[in-house]
Amino acid sequence: MSITEKIAKHFREVHFGGNWTSVNLKETLTNVDWQQATTKVHSLNTIAALVFHINYYVSVVLKVLKGEPLNGHDKFSFDLPPITSQEDWDKLLNKTWSDAENLADLIQNMPESKLWDQFADEKYGDYYRNLTGLIEHTHYHLGQISLIKKIISQSNP
Repeated sequence: MSITEKIAKHFREVHFGGNWTSVNLKETLTNVDWQQATTKVHSLNTIAALVFHINYYVSVVLKVLKGEPLNGHDKFSFDLPPITSQEDWDKLLNKTWSDAENLADLIQNMPESKLWDQFADEKYGDYYRNLTGLIEHTHYHLGQISLIKKIISQSNP
């Protein structure tokens, strides 16, 4: 298995399961409804905001791998459109799963040599750093989502 295939596998696993931690985004969010996803706990981000934030960076990198210029800014990464129904929440989740699968496919089919190329701008490092960084970023926020979900479920049994 090539390095790009391994990165794609690892990326899929944090989204869809089978990773070393036995925790993944899809399973964690399976029984979260739109009201839970938008529930504010203390000063923490909502689950919906964190899902949007994770997917924001996935969608930016996805566009770069499709040959588009890098067009993403941290200041927009929490600009979640209003979630006022289950339909809105499902739309965000479906985009998240679709973007994750599409990005994993592109990573898997990427030539290994591309991993060491500069990613869009020298300040961002190479493709390897950015792709593995997406996985780390997702794990980090997945931990937050898991804790927020537990707090919400304990508050509303």
